[in-house]
Amino acid sequence: IAKVKPALAIAEGQFNEIGNINIKVDKKTGDRGQYLENVIIHDKSSARLGNYKVIISEKGELKSSVDSNVLQLELINGNYYEEIIDKDNRRNINRPHAKSYFDSYTINVDLEILNDEDLDEKNYSGKHTMLNVNQLEYTIDSLNGQRKEDYKTLSRTLYNRTTYEALNLNISIEKDSSFTGNVLDLFPVSKKGQIINLALNSANSTNQIIDSNKKNFEAKAIWLNKHIIAFHDKFVLAFACVILFFVGAPLGALIRKGGLGLPIVIAVVLFLTYHFFGIFAKNSAEKGSFSPIIGSWLSTAIMLPLSIYLTTRATNDKGVFQFDGIIVPLKRLFTPKNKFQLSESETKSYNYYKKYSVQELVNVIKEQGEFDLDKKPKEIALHNLLNRNIPLENLKKEGLEIDDKLVKGKSLLKDYKDYSKTSLVSFLIGGALLGLHFICKNNKLPEIADASLSLSIVALIFFAIYVVVDAFVYSKFYKAIGQKDKRINPILLILSLPLYPLKYVILRNKITYDFYQSCIHNIK
Repeated sequence: IAKVKPALAIAEGQFNEIGNINIKVDKKTGDRGQYLENVIIHDKSSARLGNYKVIISEKGELKSSVDSNVLQLELINGNYYEEIIDKDNRRNINRPHAKSYFDSYTINVDLEILNDEDLDEKNYSGKHTMLNVNQLEYTIDSLNGQRKEDYKTLSRTLYNRTTYEALNLNISIEKDSSFTGNVLDLFPVSKKGQIINLALNSANSTNQIIDSNKKNFEAKAIWLNKHIIAFHDKFVLAFACVILFFVGAPLGALIRKGGLGLPIVIAVVLFLTYHFFGIFAKNSAEKGSFSPIIGSWLSTAIMLPLSIYLTTRATNDKGVFQFDGIIVPLKRLFTPKNKFQLSESETKSYNYYKKYSVQELVNVIKEQGEFDLDKKPKEIALHNLLNRNIPLENLKKEGLEIDDKLVKGKSLLKDYKDYSKTSLVSFLIGGALLGLHFICKNNKLPEIADASLSLSIVALIFFAIYVVVDAFVYSKFYKAIGQKDKRINPILLILSLPLYPLKYVILRNKITYDFYQSCIHNIK
C-alpha cells in the first residue's frame, strides 16, 4: 500500500507519520491523491530528541514505484528551517537557526523497514472489543503470563534488597554466652543512629517500590479483566438473544391488551433492568470487585428465571400478572395475627361493644364465669379495652384482676418495639450508606465513597448493639409473662442479621400476639 498508494497514508488536515518524517497537508488532488498543497514537514532523523528541522512548501507530489523501496516526495516553492545545536548549551543561546529557500526539493523516504514487519505475528495490541475469540484467548494467556512474571520480578527485587544471601552463615556461635536484651544495645551509641536510619531508609524505599508497583499491577489487572469480559461477551450476547427472545415472545401472548402502550412500557422496563445490571456488573468486575466471568454473565443469569417463568405461563395460557400464589402467603406473613378470631356475628358484637363505657366492658369481663364454655364475650370486651390503649393500672383500679407480670410485660413489650425499631433504622441507614460507597467507588468519587463507608460502619455498630439489647429485652418479656422457654437462639440471631427487616416484622407480630393471648388467659 505504501508503495502503490502512498497518499492513503496521509490524511488531510492532520500530521501523519511516514518513516522519519511527520507530514501535514491541507488538500490532496489527482487521481491517486498524489498532488499535495500547503505541506508542512517535521524531520525526526536527528539523533537528539526534539523538533529541529521544519520544511514548508506551497505544493508537493508523491512519487513511488512497486519495484522501488524508496518513496519520493518532491516539494515545490518552500523554505527549510533548521536549528544548529552545539554540545555546549551556552553557545546555543547566541546561535541563530539556518534558513534556506528552494524552488524544488526532493525527500526520499526509505520503505525497507516495512519488509521487517511480520503481518502474521500474534501481537494483538489493539482494542480488546475488536479482537476475535482466538485473539482474546491468546492475549489473555499472554497477560496472565506477564502478570506472573511481574510478580516474580517484584518479589525478586524485594528479596535482593534484604541482602539475605550476603549474610555470613558460617559464624561460630558461642553457646555459653546468651543475650536477651535489645539488639541495638550490642552496638556503640555512635552506630545506633546509623543503623536506625539505614533501616528506616530501606523500609521507606521498599514501601515506595511496592506503592509504585501496586498502581501498575492495578492498571494491568483492569486491562486483563477487560479482555476476559470481552471474551465472555462473545458468548453472552448470543445466549442473551435467546433468553430475551423467551422473555419477549411470551409477553406478546400474555399481555392481551391492544396498542403499544403497556407492551412498550414493560419491554423498556425489562430491557433497562437487564442493561443496568449488565453495566453495573461489568464496571465492578473491571475494578476487581468480583470475578469478570460473573460480571459478564450476571445480567443474563438474572433474566434466565424470568424467561422460564414467562414461557411456562404462556404455555399454560395464564396471565402475566396473576400473583395470588405469591401475594397471599406474603400477606399472611407480614399481616399481624388477629388477636381474636371473630366470626361475622361476633364482629357485629364487637362493633356493638364499642358503644360501651370502660366500666360496662369491665363488668362484661367480670361476669365471665370460669367454667363458661363461651369465652367470646370476654375476648370481645377485652379486645375493646386494649384497643383503647387504656393502661393496665387503670383497668386494675376499675376492679379487674390483673397480675403484675402483665403490667411488667406490657412495659417490656413497648421497650422491645422501641429498640427493634431503632435496630431496623440503623440497619437500613447502614445498608444504604454501604451501597452508596460501592456506587461512588465505581464512579471514581473516592471522597464520598470513604465518607459513606465510615458512616456505614458507625450505623452498623449501632445496629449490632441494639440487636443485642432487643434480644435481651425479648427474653425478659417472655420471662415476665411466664413463658421462660421462649428465647432467641444466639446462633439464629447471628445468622438472621442480613435478613433483619424480615425478622423484625415476624417477631414484632409474634410478641404482640403472645401478649394479647396472655391477657386473655390471666385477666379476670
